[in-house]
Amino acid sequence: MLYSSFGGRAYGDSPRAVHEELVRRGADVEHLWAVRDAQTAVPDTVRAVVVGSAEWHGALAHSRWVVTNTHLPRWFTRRGGQRIIQTWHGTPLKRIGADLAGTLCAGLAHLAARPRVSRQWSVLLSPNAHSTPVLRSALGFSGRLMETGLPRTDALFAADRELRAAAVRERLGIEPGRKVVLYAPTPRDDLAYDTGQHRLHLPLDLRLAREELGDGHVLLVRSHPLVADRLPAHHAPFALDVSAHPDATELLLAADVLVTDYSSLAVDFANTGRPLLFLTPDLPHYRDTLRGFTLDFEARVPGPLLSTTGELIDALGDLDAIAAASAEAYEDFRETFCHRDDGGAAGRVADLMER
Repeated sequence: MLYSSFGGRAYGDSPRAVHEELVRRGADVEHLWAVRDAQTAVPDTVRAVVVGSAEWHGALAHSRWVVTNTHLPRWFTRRGGQRIIQTWHGTPLKRIGADLAGTLCAGLAHLAARPRVSRQWSVLLSPNAHSTPVLRSALGFSGRLMETGLPRTDALFAADRELRAAAVRERLGIEPGRKVVLYAPTPRDDLAYDTGQHRLHLPLDLRLAREELGDGHVLLVRSHPLVADRLPAHHAPFALDVSAHPDATELLLAADVLVTDYSSLAVDFANTGRPLLFLTPDLPHYRDTLRGFTLDFEARVPGPLLSTTGELIDALGDLDAIAAASAEAYEDFRETFCHRDDGGAAGRVADLMER
């Protein structure tokens, strides 16, 4: 079996959850993990294969199963008897793929290849009923689609989730008692170096936030895998760049509150029941020109839409009031987007593979 998460960037996301479930079951297979370079850390339950190497090409050609959360190379053709599971990488709150027609992103070169690339897959997983028609349309997929829930969210329900959260905080050097704020902004397609490398979008005044929030908080900045920039080190220890952390779900476990804009991580984090804040100063541009949404974003998100660092600081200072004001929207959001997240998504994928 060959696993690939974000093209080999790290050991994480839904392919990790599927791998760990199969290891737990004692599946009699050889587990291979695609990595960008030999320095990428992987557990001893897998053997790393470097993307682009002869070994990787052989694994891609001959593995009985391939589990991936993004597109495989355009030139890849699935051979007879080979099964490709596409887990994708979250609930599409924003428009993606072919559904970007009519937006500023409509001319992205990779859109034309998607219907052809999606024919590589045997099964496409959907995290919820909302995503099922969206993914089928946006990715041009006419094959088998299963609503399994998102395997990466299983960790949010695991019995050891508190221990894992504490281990992450310790690894990051976060002192006990500090409120952990995870900030995970979405990349902007009009702020990019090229089609594969985006600039960091950071509409947050870190100096003001540090002055107002003080030593009681730590801000973890998690950029998207396509973002090339990193947060300058001088913002530490108040603000830490955790973009290189291999698994975003571990950061969700460690966070007391999530600040995002249009990221699918909002759906994952809603499973925790903890506060969600949305820093969206460019909402009209993003909604009407850049990408747009698959839902009535302003009406449905389970937290306040904030325009400035000052508003964010005020919200962080009164999270109990935020939770009370957002309770109804939060419950509706979970019913719509988290109804298949129950800790058993990877198990449902493993059941499929064992048939």
